[in-house]
Amino acid sequence: MSIATRRQAKRAARRAARRALPRWRRLLPTWRITLGTLTGLLLLAVGAFAVLYVIVPVPDPNAHAVAQNNIYLYADGTTEIARTGAVNRTDVTIDQIPLQTQQAVVSAEDRTFYQNRGIDLKGMLRAGWNSLTGKGMQGGSTITQQYVKNYYLTQDRTVERKGRELLIALKVDQQRSKNEILAGYLNSSYYGRGAYGIQSAARAYYGVDASQLTLGQGAYLASLLQAPSIYDVKTATPANREKAVARWNYTLDGMVQMGFLTAADRAATTFPEPLDPHPATGLSGQAGYLVGVADDYLVSTGTIDAATLKAGGWRITTTFDKPKQDAFVKAVQDELTDELDPQKRPDTDTDVRVAGASVEPATGRVVAVYGGPDYAKQPFNDALRQDNQIGSTFKPIDLAAGLVAQHTLDGRPITTESRYDGSSERAVTGGPTPYAPPNEDGVDYGSITLRYAMVKSVNSVYAQEGVDAGLARVRDTAVKLGIPDSVRGMDPANTSMTLGTATPSALDLAGAYATLANHGQAHTPWSVLKLERVNPGGAVDVPKMPEHKATDAVGRNVADNVTDVLRDVVSPRGTGAAALDLGRPAAGKTGTTDSNLSAWFAGYTPELTTTVGLFRENPKTHAKEPLAGTAGLTRINGGAFPTKIWTAYMAAALDGTPTQQFDLQNGRGNQDTGNWPTATGTSSPSATPSAAPTSAEPAPTHAPEHTPDAPAAPTAPGPAAPSPQNPQPTPSPDQPTPAPRPTPTRPERPTNPPTATGGPTGAATPAVSG
Repeated sequence: MSIATRRQAKRAARRAARRALPRWRRLLPTWRITLGTLTGLLLLAVGAFAVLYVIVPVPDPNAHAVAQNNIYLYADGTTEIARTGAVNRTDVTIDQIPLQTQQAVVSAEDRTFYQNRGIDLKGMLRAGWNSLTGKGMQGGSTITQQYVKNYYLTQDRTVERKGRELLIALKVDQQRSKNEILAGYLNSSYYGRGAYGIQSAARAYYGVDASQLTLGQGAYLASLLQAPSIYDVKTATPANREKAVARWNYTLDGMVQMGFLTAADRAATTFPEPLDPHPATGLSGQAGYLVGVADDYLVSTGTIDAATLKAGGWRITTTFDKPKQDAFVKAVQDELTDELDPQKRPDTDTDVRVAGASVEPATGRVVAVYGGPDYAKQPFNDALRQDNQIGSTFKPIDLAAGLVAQHTLDGRPITTESRYDGSSERAVTGGPTPYAPPNEDGVDYGSITLRYAMVKSVNSVYAQEGVDAGLARVRDTAVKLGIPDSVRGMDPANTSMTLGTATPSALDLAGAYATLANHGQAHTPWSVLKLERVNPGGAVDVPKMPEHKATDAVGRNVADNVTDVLRDVVSPRGTGAAALDLGRPAAGKTGTTDSNLSAWFAGYTPELTTTVGLFRENPKTHAKEPLAGTAGLTRINGGAFPTKIWTAYMAAALDGTPTQQFDLQNGRGNQDTGNWPTATGTSSPSATPSAAPTSAEPAPTHAPEHTPDAPAAPTAPGPAAPSPQNPQPTPSPDQPTPAPRPTPTRPERPTNPPTATGGPTGAATPAVSG
């Protein structure tokens, strides 16, 4: 048999064998076809890579290599706030950087640096796996890749940019020594505090030259490279400080593993506390706080990353209105600072701090903030901090959640006129944790409406109402209104959440109240109108600014009913009576926390929403200290300095602006029935068990002493008469007026509006009171 014949026979046999296979097996390619296909694809990939390697050049340095200023402008587009953001960098040679600092950077960022060829395929795969499984602290990019990104490319997260980074890293590794690459990386990287390069970082954090860095200091600077703003232990939250120290330990442990450091030297190394941050030049006064709010907005929204922003070269037009900003500063000075006497009362009148924010409800534009007296002296923005409980300013959120629910968990209706038992220390029923909060001064109110309980800030009522609405719904409503879901103190597992254990910033709280003022339409507060390059062109593109569309937080009927109730708070009988001096329609809520650690007023007119918070803090330990005794007053409630500052600011900010009335739907207004304690009957079925009605509702069993910060109330607790300052709407057809009731003589009420403080029973200490 010839060779050709034998080949034909083998092919015929293979065909016959393949025909004998099941149909699904015959559809699969043979191993020869598979191998051939894979080989072809591999050759194509290698060829494509070779072509790209040749045609992709090492580019010129990007715009980050050129030091420029950032220019911040007020909303008018011409008035300058500050010039900052110039790249603070002084290049040093590799010989000027201690060897242990070099090794610490390699340990922290790329442990295969001295072995890899610019990229590390194994490291990239490992980083991807660690990201999926939540393990590991080392990224997939090599030091060479990061240097290429910093010096030649941009921070964009695109496939095209990543591909160029890989190719250029390979070329740079071939063209430069490891020492040159490491020096370039150390000189181009961002370390936080406006410092680019190891030399500027050494000066910013330890006040020394790079050549003088100790082992511990160098390891800390190396640790910062992963997340400089998060790992700065002087400004970090407790949780982030733990992460920073863990990263520092990771770096040192890696040095031991790589043979750079002995175990004995590692054990002898202690964490090197850096210096306090020093503000950048030109940020004194209010400028630093305004710049901080604008920067936080740009970075948190993903408009631009922190390193690109701080590299400079941007013109940033903010939403801040200079006359309103000046008015906020003056209001704090006139209403608070001038009343303090640190020399006479050093234990109570020092370190008193104010946080404030002002937002347009219709747009979400931030028009003013108060972050502190002077950024040069206090480089911490109190308007953005999220560590002060907001107390009873949370009660409108409880009410909103109840109106959203419409019924209690067991089916009874919830309206602004639902009646509750206002007895002090009444045990909350149905809550996840035991809770029986006292009312201010232990006042017992008996059966009262939710409206009246808001006006007098009755803790026992709103602790129960929040539970009736459902704590999960209360939390959900808070988040929809604008309270970040990440803030502490909003755990539905704690009944005390109802009385304001949450810790949003003054700006967060202003955003939530602005949603109520805007009829339930929520805008996330925003502070930048325009972002432009100072010198157009270059390697950095101008990012697109976010859109500012409103979202439906709660229904208009819900928001308007809450607003209607909060108008009653700003009345002669309410805890916010001091705000009547504004002379315009206004709504708001006071808040004072347990142990008098903070005091708040959050309020709005149809045109503007503003929050003011007051607290004391030890400047060294950052521990909160009671406000009691401030300015010589026994107790500081939200109705005192916060409301006075709010009123003075709003009067100036709205000066010359035509007065607007609240355009409310479904609000009951200050009627003669429903708002205040009545003799008989209720406007709706009681949402919780309450005392049986009598011929006249009993007066509080304990009348508190007058305090200087609480406005006096008339003896008759009837509704305030309509006035030009607080006109009252007519009842909406969607929410009928309660049935007529007898009008007996009203019982006496305390001459002081109680503002309520209290705490849980066997639960975390809450923020409570008016």
